[in-house]
Amino acid sequence: MNDGNSPLQNEWWLPRHPRSARRARGYLRDLAEVWQLQAEATETAVLILSELTANACVHARAPRGRYVRMRCLLYEERLRVEVADAGSGMPVPRVAGVDDEGGRGLALVAALADEWGAYPRPYGIGKVVWFELKNCLAP
Repeated sequence: MNDGNSPLQNEWWLPRHPRSARRARGYLRDLAEVWQLQAEATETAVLILSELTANACVHARAPRGRYVRMRCLLYEERLRVEVADAGSGMPVPRVAGVDDEGGRGLALVAALADEWGAYPRPYGIGKVVWFELKNCLAP
């Protein structure tokens, strides 16, 4: 349990592969149990993480052999999840047509997260896409 003074943190690296989204979901569910997060917040975080991980693994244009980093922080009853990849392009939400099979992921992130955004990685290669959920701790 977090004492409120310092954030709890955990991170993991996964290969840039479509199956990594499934592994990321499992890691986050395990972490949510340890951190005693609310069930609803956990499921929302898992869904958003799955979308961001899939985007990083499938759509990011990055050299072969690069990994995707997931980082979770819990502070002041807020969960922050970051997904970093070596792709140079920043995420751009788009409006999907009725018949489009994709293009709704970032709209889903925006609808479910209390806050979200992206920024270039400070050491020069790639980006970090993040989201936060408020009031995540179980009573």
